[in-house]
Amino acid sequence: MRSVFADTITVNVPIAFKRRRGRKRIVAPDGTEVAPLSSPPTGEIDGALVKAIARAYRWQRMLESGEYATLRELAKAERLDPAYVSRVLRLALLPPPFVEAVVEGRQSAEITLKGLIGRVPMEWEALGR
Repeated sequence: MRSVFADTITVNVPIAFKRRRGRKRIVAPDGTEVAPLSSPPTGEIDGALVKAIARAYRWQRMLESGEYATLRELAKAERLDPAYVSRVLRLALLPPPFVEAVVEGRQSAEITLKGLIGRVPMEWEALGR
């Protein structure tokens, strides 16, 4: 019987992973950084806002699937105040281009989590794409 590993080739590439400005970078042996396939966004990503949007979509999916019948049940299961869950849940209604901009760090500096969960503008254009 022939071994499965007989045709295996091992390739060693001398690279290092280093953190630069909070991001992991690939550094070649000569010290040059290997550029990613797509350049990262130049703006700062608001982690709290991204997390809140992700929670909003998750909670919306839980309610729509019937996992929880009411917002109060969901809030109790998450051990959060129903008013907070209600405010964050509205973030699932943000326009997709705006959500993409937030995830990529391209949103306006004036847009914050506190501002969005306080009062969401009725018109999407008011969010300042």
